[in-house]
Amino acid sequence: MGRMTDAETGPNSPIPHRTSGSASVVVVGAGPAGLTVGNILRAAGVDCVVLECETRTFVESRPRAGVIEEWAVHALDRRGLATNLLDRAERHTACEFRFAGERHHFRYAELTGQHHFVYPQPLLVTDLVREYADVRGGDIRFGVRDVRLHDLEGDRPSVSYTCGETGQRRVLHCEFVAGCDGARGVTREAVPAGRVRVARHDYGIGWLALLAQAPPSADSVLFGMHEEGFAGQMPRSPDVTRYYLQCPPGDDPDTWSHERVWDALRRRLAAQGAKPLTEGELIEKRVLDMHDYVTEPMTYGRLHLAGDAAHLIAPIAAKGLNLALHDAFLLADAIVARQLAGDERGLEGYGEVCLRRVWDYQEFSQWLSEVYHGASYGDPFRTGTALARLRRLFTSRAAAMAFAEQYLGSADRY
Repeated sequence: MGRMTDAETGPNSPIPHRTSGSASVVVVGAGPAGLTVGNILRAAGVDCVVLECETRTFVESRPRAGVIEEWAVHALDRRGLATNLLDRAERHTACEFRFAGERHHFRYAELTGQHHFVYPQPLLVTDLVREYADVRGGDIRFGVRDVRLHDLEGDRPSVSYTCGETGQRRVLHCEFVAGCDGARGVTREAVPAGRVRVARHDYGIGWLALLAQAPPSADSVLFGMHEEGFAGQMPRSPDVTRYYLQCPPGDDPDTWSHERVWDALRRRLAAQGAKPLTEGELIEKRVLDMHDYVTEPMTYGRLHLAGDAAHLIAPIAAKGLNLALHDAFLLADAIVARQLAGDERGLEGYGEVCLRRVWDYQEFSQWLSEVYHGASYGDPFRTGTALARLRRLFTSRAAAMAFAEQYLGSADRY
Protein backbone atom coordinates (compact mmCIF):
# COMPACT_ATOMS: atom_id res chain seq x y z
CA MET A 1 0.00 0.00 0.00
CA GLY A 2 1.35 3.40 -0.92
CA ARG A 3 2.81 5.90 1.52
CA MET A 4 0.61 8.88 2.38
CA THR A 5 1.61 12.45 3.02
CA ASP A 6 0.42 14.43 6.02
CA ALA A 7 -1.68 16.54 3.68
CA GLU A 8 -3.51 13.47 2.46
CA THR A 9 -4.38 12.39 5.97
CA GLY A 10 -5.04 15.74 7.61
CA PRO A 11 -8.42 16.97 8.82
CA ASN A 12 -9.07 19.01 5.69
CA SER A 13 -7.74 16.53 3.15
CA PRO A 14 -9.88 15.97 0.05
CA ILE A 15 -11.28 12.49 -0.46
CA PRO A 16 -11.51 11.62 -4.15
CA HIS A 17 -14.26 9.03 -4.57
CA ARG A 18 -17.26 7.97 -6.54
CA THR A 19 -19.01 5.73 -4.04
CA SER A 20 -19.10 5.84 -0.29
CA GLY A 21 -20.28 3.72 2.59
CA SER A 22 -19.90 3.36 6.32
CA ALA A 23 -18.99 0.92 9.05
CA SER A 24 -18.29 1.23 12.73
CA VAL A 25 -14.74 -0.03 12.22
CA VAL A 26 -12.45 -0.28 9.21
CA VAL A 27 -9.71 -2.85 9.68
CA VAL A 28 -6.72 -2.29 7.40
CA GLY A 29 -4.83 -5.54 6.85
CA ALA A 30 -5.91 -9.20 6.72
CA GLY A 31 -3.11 -10.81 8.69
CA PRO A 32 -3.60 -12.59 12.02
CA ALA A 33 -4.21 -9.33 13.92
CA GLY A 34 -6.69 -7.82 11.48
CA LEU A 35 -8.62 -11.04 10.95
CA THR A 36 -8.81 -11.70 14.69
CA VAL A 37 -10.13 -8.18 15.28
CA GLY A 38 -12.65 -8.64 12.46
CA ASN A 39 -13.89 -11.97 13.77
CA ILE A 40 -14.37 -10.71 17.33
CA LEU A 41 -16.23 -7.60 16.14
CA ARG A 42 -18.38 -9.63 13.78
CA ALA A 43 -19.31 -12.12 16.51
CA ALA A 44 -20.34 -9.23 18.79
CA GLY A 45 -22.49 -7.60 16.12
CA VAL A 46 -20.19 -4.62 15.55
CA ASP A 47 -20.16 -3.87 11.83
CA CYS A 48 -16.74 -3.69 10.23
CA VAL A 49 -14.96 -3.90 6.90
CA VAL A 50 -11.54 -5.51 6.40
CA LEU A 51 -9.36 -4.09 3.62
CA GLU A 52 -6.39 -6.03 2.22
CA CYS A 53 -4.07 -5.08 -0.63
CA GLU A 54 -3.20 -8.68 -1.53
CA THR A 55 -5.41 -11.45 -2.86
CA ARG A 56 -7.04 -14.08 -0.68
CA THR A 57 -4.80 -16.74 -2.20
CA PHE A 58 -1.71 -14.74 -1.33
CA VAL A 59 -2.56 -14.08 2.32
CA GLU A 60 -3.53 -17.73 2.82
CA SER A 61 -0.20 -18.96 1.48
CA ARG A 62 2.27 -16.30 2.69
CA PRO A 63 5.01 -18.13 4.69
CA ARG A 64 5.31 -16.85 8.24
CA ALA A 65 5.84 -17.99 11.81
CA GLY A 66 4.22 -21.04 13.32
CA VAL A 67 4.86 -21.07 17.08
CA ILE A 68 1.82 -20.05 19.12
CA GLU A 69 1.89 -19.75 22.88
CA GLU A 70 -0.67 -21.67 24.91
CA TRP A 71 -2.40 -18.60 26.35
CA ALA A 72 -3.01 -17.32 22.80
CA VAL A 73 -4.52 -20.61 21.67
CA HIS A 74 -6.86 -20.62 24.68
CA ALA A 75 -7.88 -17.05 23.85
CA LEU A 76 -8.61 -18.02 20.24
CA ASP A 77 -10.55 -21.05 21.41
CA ARG A 78 -12.75 -18.98 23.73
CA ARG A 79 -13.76 -16.96 20.69
CA GLY A 80 -14.47 -19.98 18.50
CA LEU A 81 -11.36 -19.45 16.36
CA ALA A 82 -9.20 -22.48 17.20
CA THR A 83 -11.14 -25.55 16.07
CA ASN A 84 -8.76 -26.59 13.28
CA LEU A 85 -5.72 -25.46 15.25
CA LEU A 86 -6.58 -27.70 18.21
CA ASP A 87 -7.26 -30.64 15.89
CA ARG A 88 -4.14 -30.29 13.74
CA ALA A 89 -1.39 -28.43 15.61
CA GLU A 90 1.61 -30.18 17.07
CA ARG A 91 2.23 -29.75 20.78
CA HIS A 92 5.83 -29.05 21.75
CA THR A 93 6.90 -29.68 25.33
CA ALA A 94 10.67 -29.30 25.11
CA CYS A 95 13.47 -27.74 23.11
CA GLU A 96 17.10 -28.74 22.67
CA PHE A 97 20.21 -26.59 22.97
CA ARG A 98 23.39 -27.77 21.28
CA PHE A 99 26.66 -26.15 22.32
CA ALA A 100 30.24 -27.21 23.00
CA GLY A 101 29.54 -30.43 21.10
CA GLU A 102 26.86 -31.55 23.55
CA ARG A 103 23.06 -31.85 23.61
CA HIS A 104 20.97 -30.35 26.39
CA HIS A 105 17.21 -30.92 26.53
CA PHE A 106 15.10 -28.22 28.14
CA ARG A 107 11.78 -29.85 29.11
CA TYR A 108 9.68 -26.82 29.90
CA ALA A 109 6.38 -28.71 30.10
CA GLU A 110 7.77 -30.74 33.00
CA LEU A 111 8.67 -27.49 34.76
CA THR A 112 5.47 -25.56 34.08
CA GLY A 113 2.77 -27.90 32.81
CA GLN A 114 2.53 -25.72 29.68
CA HIS A 115 3.54 -26.20 26.08
CA HIS A 116 3.75 -24.54 22.66
CA PHE A 117 1.53 -25.16 19.67
CA VAL A 118 3.16 -25.37 16.23
CA TYR A 119 0.66 -24.36 13.57
CA PRO A 120 1.96 -22.60 10.44
CA GLN A 121 0.63 -19.08 10.12
CA PRO A 122 -0.81 -19.67 6.61
CA LEU A 123 -3.10 -22.31 8.11
CA LEU A 124 -4.19 -19.96 10.90
CA VAL A 125 -4.87 -17.14 8.42
CA THR A 126 -6.84 -19.53 6.20
CA ASP A 127 -8.96 -20.52 9.21
CA LEU A 128 -9.54 -16.90 10.21
CA VAL A 129 -10.46 -15.79 6.68
CA ARG A 130 -12.90 -18.67 6.31
CA GLU A 131 -14.50 -17.96 9.68
CA TYR A 132 -14.83 -14.24 9.04
CA ALA A 133 -15.87 -14.24 5.39
CA ASP A 134 -17.53 -17.60 4.75
CA VAL A 135 -19.00 -18.58 8.13
CA ARG A 136 -19.76 -15.24 9.78
CA GLY A 137 -20.49 -13.36 6.55
CA GLY A 138 -18.02 -10.58 7.21
CA ASP A 139 -17.15 -7.92 4.63
CA ILE A 140 -13.55 -8.34 3.44
CA ARG A 141 -12.23 -6.64 0.34
CA PHE A 142 -9.08 -8.08 -1.22
CA GLY A 143 -6.83 -6.49 -3.82
CA VAL A 144 -7.50 -2.88 -2.82
CA ARG A 145 -4.98 -0.20 -3.81
CA ASP A 146 -3.84 3.24 -2.69
CA VAL A 147 -5.39 3.14 0.78
CA ARG A 148 -5.50 6.52 2.51
CA LEU A 149 -6.64 7.55 5.97
CA HIS A 150 -8.50 10.81 6.64
CA ASP A 151 -9.64 12.91 9.61
CA LEU A 152 -8.18 10.56 12.19
CA GLU A 153 -8.42 13.13 14.96
CA GLY A 154 -12.07 13.86 14.25
CA ASP A 155 -15.19 12.05 15.42
CA ARG A 156 -15.85 10.58 11.99
CA PRO A 157 -12.64 9.41 10.28
CA SER A 158 -12.67 7.70 6.92
CA VAL A 159 -10.60 5.38 4.77
CA SER A 160 -10.48 5.70 1.01
CA TYR A 161 -9.11 3.18 -1.47
CA THR A 162 -9.22 2.09 -5.08
CA CYS A 163 -11.13 -1.08 -5.85
CA GLY A 164 -8.85 -3.61 -7.46
CA GLU A 165 -11.59 -5.02 -9.68
CA THR A 166 -13.26 -1.86 -11.01
CA GLY A 167 -10.58 0.79 -10.51
CA GLN A 168 -13.24 2.89 -8.81
CA ARG A 169 -12.32 5.15 -5.90
CA ARG A 170 -14.31 4.41 -2.76
CA VAL A 171 -14.51 5.82 0.77
CA LEU A 172 -15.65 4.25 4.02
CA HIS A 173 -16.74 6.52 6.88
CA CYS A 174 -16.27 4.96 10.29
CA GLU A 175 -15.78 5.56 13.98
CA PHE A 176 -12.48 3.70 14.40
CA VAL A 177 -9.65 2.46 12.22
CA ALA A 178 -7.69 -0.64 13.24
CA GLY A 179 -4.21 -0.47 11.70
CA CYS A 180 -3.18 -4.10 11.23
CA ASP A 181 -1.28 -3.88 7.93
CA GLY A 182 2.22 -4.70 9.13
CA ALA A 183 5.60 -3.04 9.13
CA ARG A 184 5.34 -1.72 5.57
CA GLY A 185 1.69 -0.73 5.67
CA VAL A 186 0.12 2.69 5.42
CA THR A 187 -1.47 2.98 8.84
CA ARG A 188 1.70 3.49 10.87
CA GLU A 189 2.80 6.09 8.29
CA ALA A 190 -0.44 7.98 8.88
CA VAL A 191 0.72 9.07 12.32
CA PRO A 192 2.57 12.41 12.05
CA ALA A 193 6.22 12.22 13.05
CA GLY A 194 5.77 14.69 15.87
CA ARG A 195 3.04 12.62 17.48
CA VAL A 196 4.92 9.35 17.87
CA ARG A 197 8.19 8.00 19.19
CA VAL A 198 9.73 5.00 17.45
CA ALA A 199 12.41 3.15 19.42
CA ARG A 200 14.64 1.05 17.16
CA HIS A 201 17.28 -1.63 17.67
CA ASP A 202 19.49 -3.35 15.09
CA TYR A 203 21.25 -6.60 16.02
CA GLY A 204 23.78 -6.24 13.21
CA ILE A 205 23.21 -9.80 12.01
CA GLY A 206 21.05 -11.64 9.52
CA TRP A 207 19.30 -14.98 9.50
CA LEU A 208 18.99 -17.06 6.37
CA ALA A 209 15.44 -18.40 6.63
CA LEU A 210 14.97 -21.75 4.92
CA LEU A 211 12.10 -24.13 4.28
CA ALA A 212 13.14 -27.67 3.49
CA GLN A 213 10.93 -30.30 1.94
CA ALA A 214 12.10 -32.79 4.53
CA PRO A 215 10.88 -34.19 7.85
CA PRO A 216 12.39 -32.68 11.00
CA SER A 217 15.71 -34.14 12.10
CA ALA A 218 14.58 -34.09 15.73
CA ASP A 219 11.17 -34.05 17.37
CA SER A 220 11.69 -30.67 19.03
CA VAL A 221 13.02 -27.22 18.25
CA LEU A 222 16.83 -27.18 18.01
CA PHE A 223 19.09 -24.25 18.87
CA GLY A 224 22.72 -24.61 17.81
CA MET A 225 25.33 -22.20 19.19
CA HIS A 226 28.55 -22.34 17.19
CA GLU A 227 31.57 -20.13 16.52
CA GLU A 228 30.52 -19.90 12.85
CA GLY A 229 27.09 -18.64 13.87
CA PHE A 230 23.69 -19.71 15.14
CA ALA A 231 21.61 -22.46 13.52
CA GLY A 232 18.06 -23.45 14.35
CA GLN A 233 15.52 -26.10 13.40
CA MET A 234 11.79 -25.46 13.86
CA PRO A 235 9.48 -28.32 12.80
CA ARG A 236 6.52 -27.10 10.74
CA SER A 237 4.84 -30.35 9.68
CA PRO A 238 5.77 -34.02 9.27
CA ASP A 239 7.16 -33.21 5.82
CA VAL A 240 8.38 -29.60 6.02
CA THR A 241 11.01 -28.10 8.32
CA ARG A 242 12.06 -24.52 8.96
CA TYR A 243 15.78 -23.91 9.39
CA TYR A 244 17.70 -20.74 10.22
CA LEU A 245 21.37 -19.93 9.69
CA GLN A 246 23.08 -16.82 11.02
CA CYS A 247 24.61 -14.81 8.19
CA PRO A 248 25.74 -11.24 7.47
CA PRO A 249 22.88 -8.72 7.24
CA GLY A 250 21.88 -8.10 3.65
CA ASP A 251 23.45 -11.35 2.49
CA ASP A 252 22.39 -12.70 -0.90
CA PRO A 253 20.38 -15.92 -0.43
CA ASP A 254 21.37 -17.03 -3.94
CA THR A 255 24.95 -17.51 -2.75
CA TRP A 256 23.72 -20.23 -0.42
CA SER A 257 23.63 -23.35 -2.57
CA HIS A 258 22.02 -26.60 -1.45
CA GLU A 259 25.44 -27.99 -0.54
CA ARG A 260 26.53 -24.86 1.33
CA VAL A 261 23.34 -24.75 3.38
CA TRP A 262 23.42 -28.37 4.48
CA ASP A 263 27.17 -28.28 5.18
CA ALA A 264 26.63 -25.29 7.49
CA LEU A 265 23.64 -26.90 9.21
CA ARG A 266 25.54 -30.13 9.81
CA ARG A 267 28.47 -28.28 11.40
CA ARG A 268 26.47 -25.87 13.52
CA LEU A 269 23.98 -28.47 14.78
CA ALA A 270 26.56 -31.19 15.38
CA ALA A 271 26.55 -32.76 18.84
CA GLN A 272 27.54 -36.02 20.43
CA GLY A 273 24.82 -38.65 19.99
CA ALA A 274 22.77 -36.54 17.55
CA LYS A 275 21.19 -38.24 14.55
CA PRO A 276 22.27 -37.08 11.07
CA LEU A 277 20.16 -34.30 9.58
CA THR A 278 17.47 -35.36 7.13
CA GLU A 279 18.18 -33.37 4.00
CA GLY A 280 15.64 -32.27 1.42
CA GLU A 281 14.92 -29.75 -1.31
CA LEU A 282 15.09 -26.11 -0.19
CA ILE A 283 11.76 -24.60 -1.21
CA GLU A 284 12.41 -21.16 0.31
CA LYS A 285 15.51 -19.07 0.96
CA ARG A 286 15.41 -15.48 2.18
CA VAL A 287 17.56 -13.33 4.43
CA LEU A 288 16.02 -11.61 7.45
CA ASP A 289 17.94 -8.68 8.91
CA MET A 290 17.47 -8.85 12.66
CA HIS A 291 16.00 -5.61 13.97
CA ASP A 292 13.21 -4.39 16.24
CA TYR A 293 11.10 -1.28 16.69
CA VAL A 294 8.40 -0.17 19.10
CA THR A 295 5.96 2.63 18.34
CA GLU A 296 4.60 4.68 21.22
CA PRO A 297 1.80 5.54 21.58
CA MET A 298 -0.12 2.88 19.63
CA THR A 299 -3.09 5.24 19.23
CA TYR A 300 -3.48 8.41 17.21
CA GLY A 301 -6.96 9.91 17.33
CA ARG A 302 -9.37 7.21 16.13
CA LEU A 303 -6.54 5.06 14.72
CA HIS A 304 -5.33 2.12 16.83
CA LEU A 305 -2.28 0.19 15.66
CA ALA A 306 -1.85 -3.54 16.26
CA GLY A 307 0.77 -6.17 15.48
CA ASP A 308 3.73 -5.30 13.28
CA ALA A 309 2.17 -1.95 12.43
CA ALA A 310 2.92 -0.96 16.02
CA HIS A 311 5.98 -3.02 16.90
CA LEU A 312 8.33 -5.36 15.11
CA ILE A 313 10.26 -8.03 16.94
CA ALA A 314 12.97 -10.14 15.33
CA PRO A 315 12.10 -13.88 15.11
CA ILE A 316 14.79 -14.73 17.66
CA ALA A 317 12.24 -15.77 20.30
CA ALA A 318 9.26 -16.51 17.99
CA LYS A 319 7.14 -13.78 19.60
CA GLY A 320 5.79 -11.71 16.70
CA LEU A 321 2.62 -13.69 15.98
CA ASN A 322 1.83 -13.93 19.68
CA LEU A 323 2.15 -10.17 20.18
CA ALA A 324 -0.10 -9.56 17.17
CA LEU A 325 -2.79 -11.80 18.65
CA HIS A 326 -2.45 -10.17 22.07
CA ASP A 327 -2.99 -6.73 20.54
CA ALA A 328 -5.96 -7.98 18.54
CA PHE A 329 -7.74 -9.48 21.56
CA LEU A 330 -7.32 -6.29 23.58
CA LEU A 331 -8.28 -3.95 20.75
CA ALA A 332 -11.34 -5.87 19.61
CA ASP A 333 -12.64 -6.37 23.14
CA ALA A 334 -12.12 -2.67 23.87
CA ILE A 335 -14.04 -1.62 20.76
CA VAL A 336 -16.88 -4.02 21.58
CA ALA A 337 -17.09 -2.62 25.12
CA ARG A 338 -17.23 0.90 23.79
CA GLN A 339 -19.77 0.23 21.04
CA LEU A 340 -22.11 -2.00 23.04
CA ALA A 341 -21.79 -0.58 26.55
CA GLY A 342 -20.27 2.87 26.10
CA ASP A 343 -17.24 1.80 28.16
CA GLU A 344 -14.21 3.83 27.00
CA ARG A 345 -11.69 2.43 29.50
CA GLY A 346 -10.38 -0.37 27.29
CA LEU A 347 -9.60 1.94 24.39
CA GLU A 348 -8.07 4.58 26.65
CA GLY A 349 -5.64 2.07 28.16
CA TYR A 350 -5.16 -0.10 25.07
CA GLY A 351 -1.62 0.90 24.08
CA GLU A 352 -0.29 1.01 27.63
CA VAL A 353 -1.48 -2.53 28.37
CA CYS A 354 -0.15 -3.88 25.06
CA LEU A 355 3.26 -2.30 25.48
CA ARG A 356 3.96 -3.93 28.82
CA ARG A 357 4.02 -7.34 27.11
CA VAL A 358 5.76 -5.90 24.03
CA TRP A 359 8.69 -4.56 26.04
CA ASP A 360 8.97 -7.75 28.07
CA TYR A 361 9.18 -9.82 24.89
CA GLN A 362 11.70 -7.38 23.38
CA GLU A 363 13.93 -7.69 26.43
CA PHE A 364 13.76 -11.49 26.28
CA SER A 365 14.65 -11.41 22.58
CA GLN A 366 17.75 -9.34 23.34
CA TRP A 367 18.78 -11.68 26.15
CA LEU A 368 18.28 -14.72 23.94
CA SER A 369 20.23 -13.13 21.11
CA GLU A 370 23.34 -13.05 23.28
CA VAL A 371 22.84 -16.75 24.03
CA TYR A 372 22.37 -17.65 20.37
CA HIS A 373 25.01 -15.42 18.83
CA GLY A 374 27.57 -14.79 21.57
CA ALA A 375 30.00 -17.46 20.37
CA SER A 376 30.00 -16.09 16.80
CA TYR A 377 31.44 -12.63 17.49
CA GLY A 378 35.03 -13.81 17.97
CA ASP A 379 35.04 -12.14 21.39
CA PRO A 380 36.12 -14.47 24.22
CA PHE A 381 34.20 -12.42 26.77
CA ARG A 382 30.86 -12.63 24.90
CA THR A 383 31.47 -16.33 24.25
CA GLY A 384 32.11 -16.94 27.94
CA THR A 385 29.04 -15.08 29.13
CA ALA A 386 26.83 -16.80 26.56
CA LEU A 387 28.01 -20.20 27.76
CA ALA A 388 27.46 -19.14 31.38
CA ARG A 389 23.84 -18.28 30.60
CA LEU A 390 23.32 -21.62 28.89
CA ARG A 391 24.88 -23.66 31.68
CA ARG A 392 22.80 -21.83 34.28
CA LEU A 393 19.60 -23.06 32.56
CA PHE A 394 20.63 -26.63 33.28
CA THR A 395 22.05 -26.22 36.78
CA SER A 396 19.58 -23.83 38.45
CA ARG A 397 15.89 -24.59 38.76
CA ALA A 398 15.18 -20.93 39.49
CA ALA A 399 16.93 -19.88 36.28
CA ALA A 400 15.13 -22.59 34.34
CA MET A 401 11.74 -21.49 35.67
CA ALA A 402 12.42 -17.85 34.83
CA PHE A 403 13.47 -18.79 31.29
CA ALA A 404 10.42 -21.03 30.82
CA GLU A 405 8.08 -18.25 31.91
CA GLN A 406 9.50 -15.87 29.31
CA TYR A 407 9.81 -18.55 26.62
CA LEU A 408 6.13 -19.49 27.07
CA GLY A 409 4.84 -15.95 27.71
CA SER A 410 3.13 -17.30 30.81
CA ALA A 411 3.70 -14.55 33.40
CA ASP A 412 0.62 -13.83 35.52
CA ARG A 413 0.77 -10.17 34.52
CA TYR A 414 2.95 -7.80 32.53
